[in-house]
Formats: sequence, C-alpha cells, structure tokens
Amino acid sequence: MPLPDRSVPWPPAETDRPRALYDAWGAWYSGDPDQLSAYYGGGGGHNRMSPQPRPSQYRGGVIGTVARWFWGAPPNSAQQPTRLHVPIAGDIAAVNADLLFGEPPSLGTEEEGETKPTQDRLDYLMTEGGLRASLLEAAEVCAAYGGVYLRVGWATEAASDHPLVDAIVPDCAAPEWRHGRLHAVTFWRVLSDDDNGTVIRHLERHEPGKVYHGLYEGSRDALGRKLPLADNPETADFKVGPDGSIATGADRIAVEFIPNMLPNRILRGSPLGRSDYQGVEHLMDALDEAWSSWMRDVRLAKARLIVPDAFLDTHGRGQAATFDSEREVYSEMKGLQGVNEKFADMIREVQFDIRVDEHAATCRSLAEQIVRGAGFSAQTFGEGPGDLAVTATEVQHRERRTYSTRARKIGYWQPALGRLLETLLQIDVHIFHTKGITPQRPTIEWPDGVQDAPEATARTIQLLNDAQAVSMRTKVQMAHQDWDDNQVDEEVALIQDENPVVDPMAAAGLVNGQDTPPDAPSEDSPPERDE
Repeated sequence: MPLPDRSVPWPPAETDRPRALYDAWGAWYSGDPDQLSAYYGGGGGHNRMSPQPRPSQYRGGVIGTVARWFWGAPPNSAQQPTRLHVPIAGDIAAVNADLLFGEPPSLGTEEEGETKPTQDRLDYLMTEGGLRASLLEAAEVCAAYGGVYLRVGWATEAASDHPLVDAIVPDCAAPEWRHGRLHAVTFWRVLSDDDNGTVIRHLERHEPGKVYHGLYEGSRDALGRKLPLADNPETADFKVGPDGSIATGADRIAVEFIPNMLPNRILRGSPLGRSDYQGVEHLMDALDEAWSSWMRDVRLAKARLIVPDAFLDTHGRGQAATFDSEREVYSEMKGLQGVNEKFADMIREVQFDIRVDEHAATCRSLAEQIVRGAGFSAQTFGEGPGDLAVTATEVQHRERRTYSTRARKIGYWQPALGRLLETLLQIDVHIFHTKGITPQRPTIEWPDGVQDAPEATARTIQLLNDAQAVSMRTKVQMAHQDWDDNQVDEEVALIQDENPVVDPMAAAGLVNGQDTPPDAPSEDSPPERDE
C-alpha cells in the first residue's frame, strides 16, 4: 500500500499509547535531568520545553501522590534546588548490550569445499561492514525502549561495496502486524519544525520487496500535502519508481522487529516488548531522591559561624554587614561591662552531621531492587562479594538471574537475526551484485558469555593430559573455545609439526628394518649352552 497522498493526522492515533511509554522510558534512558523534569512536569526551569506545574501536583490523596514524583514535584523558590540523577537506567541498557553482543555470535553457512564465499561475506559484514556495532547499539536501545527495529538499507556514497544495518528507535514507527509478525512498518523523521508550526516530514514505508519514500509539509499533528522528493536535499537522491517505491530484491520486508521481553504487562496482547525499566520507574525516582538527599546533607553540613554584631563590618548606611573570618583584632565595646569577656563564647559553630551510612544503605538497597526488577543480578553490576579467584561455574551461579534473562532474550534475537541476515544477503546480491554469494539463513551460535581464567583452563588441560584422558584436538578446543574447526585443525597440525612423535622402536635402535636389537643373537648363530 503506497504512502498517503493527502493530509491525515500524524503521528497515527494507534501509536499514541506506545509512544507515551517510549517518552517515559526515553527520559530515563537519556540520563538528562531536563528531560525527566519536563516529562514528569516538574517545571524546574531547566529548558523552554518544561511545562508549568499541574494543579494535581498540589492535591492530596492518591491523585496528588501519583502526580508528585520526585522529578514531578513543583519547584520551591524559597529553597536551593538539589536534584541529582543516578544514571542506572543507562547502565542497565549498556550491560544488556554487552551480555548479548560483547562477544559477537558466530555465523555459519552450509557451504562445502575449501572456498566459502558466503561465509567470508558474512564475516566481512560482521566486522568491516559494521554489523557488530549496529547490533550493540540495537541491543542497548532494545533494553531501554522494549524493542528495536533493525533495517537493512544501502548508501553507496557512504558504503560503496556492502549494505548497511541500522537500529531504529520504536518511537518513530507505525508497525502493522499479521499473526504477531511484522508485515509492514512506516518510519518517519522530522526534517524541519519552524516557529510557525510548519513541519517537514520524511516517511519511509517498508513492505515485502519494496520501500516507499514520501516528503510532506504539514503541522505538528497533521501530515499535510505531499511534496516532490527533490524539494529537500535529504530526499533528493532517492531514485523511486512511478509508484514512489524502490525494489529491494528481497522476498520479505527489509526490517525486523526484536522485542526485548514479552509479554508487555501494560500493552496486553501487543507484539511490542517491555522495557527493562517497566515496573521500576518509581524505584529509579526514589533512588534519585535518596541520592539528592545525601548531597543535600553535604550542602547543609558546611560549617557556619554565628557571631555578635560587634564582629561585623558595616559598609555604610543601607549596605550589608559582613564578617571577615581572617581578621585577628577587634576593639572592645565601651559601657558594656562584663560583655567583652563573653565575646569568645558568643561565637558559635553550626555544622550538621552527614548521614553517610543511612543514605548509602538506602541507595544500595534501591539499586539492588532496580537491577533485580530489570532481570539482572547485583553481581553483574559490581555489587556483592569481590572475590577475584572464581571459576566460570561460580560466576554462573552468582549471576544466575542475569544469565537466565540473557537466555530468554537470545530466544527473541536468534530467529529475527537469522531472517535479517538472509535478507541482508539478498539485498547484497541485488544491489551490489556480489559474486559467489548464495543467500541463505545462517546458523547462529552465541558464546557462553563467561569463561574460566586462562590459568584455570591451563590447569584443567594439564590434569586431563597427565591422566591421558584427552586428545590433542580436544585440548586445543578447550584452550580456544571461540575457534572453528578449521582453526583447530591448523593448530593441531602446527603442534604435531613442532613436536614430532618419536617411534619407540627407533628409539630402541630397531632401524634399517631389523626386527631385533643389534646385540641380539641372530637365527644362524648357535644357541648358547648353559655351563
């Protein structure tokens, strides 16, 4: 179905509820106090987009409690604001990306023979083609927003020999589903938004085998009239056909949606995934409040002096009086007997205690609750015992929740990534005419995620070798778990060449085809008689 040729409400109404969630999760993911204050209605004057305090924020009861989060509380002009943000949401998203693609998965094809052009092309796309970097970005966005779109495209002026994979945030997408699978999707981006409310948008609609492009001039809530693509430099280079589309050469849509986790507890029945932040937003708000309270204690605990008026220096009528803490000599006050002796007692120091232990325990407990609610173990974030000499099995046991969550997420990533790579190869052949490639869905194997230290692995191999319970090939595989069969075979051959096996018969002197040692009696010599 082509793009609209007339003005329609935009963004589409069916995206309103998901985008409301994306706005909240995006504010936490950004780690920007301005965005948090603007979203929750704090109106702290952080930027021009901050709304004014809502009337509900001043109410009591349930309505006022919901409206008055820490980041949504009305500002108090009589106090110095101290609102600090702990970027734990960004840490959660980054850890998710490292767990999934910190070590890239290995891709395999069904090719036979010495040359494997499709395998070599996939390896090139993963490294030089930037696919691994795109997957890391996508995994981080996926954890924050509950899902991510991976789009296959091309830009010959930027990458002249291979297609590209982009990670698209779901807050600018209007998906269409069939049987829970993505059938079509329309992305949009705002190219310009002037003060008069005129908005220029670029729409990109993906359908099986086609991509439609459109340029529109409208308002903030309407798409407006359609413009020629040549009217904007951002879209002038798109070579579309009469229907406004470009053929991709793939037999399916050139976009895959990967949910972070299902089901979505708010959008029930929706294929859209849930964010790692879903259900812990109030805890992250409480963590910021506790951290800000700690810093407020630091600010209030600065030492202050209360001194008599005689110690103040006046600067003239109508001017303020100040106290010089470096001054050493003061004159006595006449006529006030018995007062001068008490001046020393009239200087008082005020300094409050900093509740370090209480605040630290509160922040630590809240952080653990947030991490656990996101599906991870506290040890993954550096909390817990700090033992250095631990095995991979011990790490797996301590971080059982983290690796259970990782396994669930791999279950969503693996089929979608396989389809995406097959589409990537189809577009590679159609657009770049790469020779020798057979588009196919590769096998994907994820690494274990945690390995023993090299010293522990070496000790294990040595013990097995001393017990004569392991072959040379198995020893190489244990030492290099990320190697494929060809690399293992090459290493075994090198080891055997450098350490040739000595023939025990030759070592005993049985050479030149002799069956007995040189000093053994021959068959022709008479047998020795016993004396």
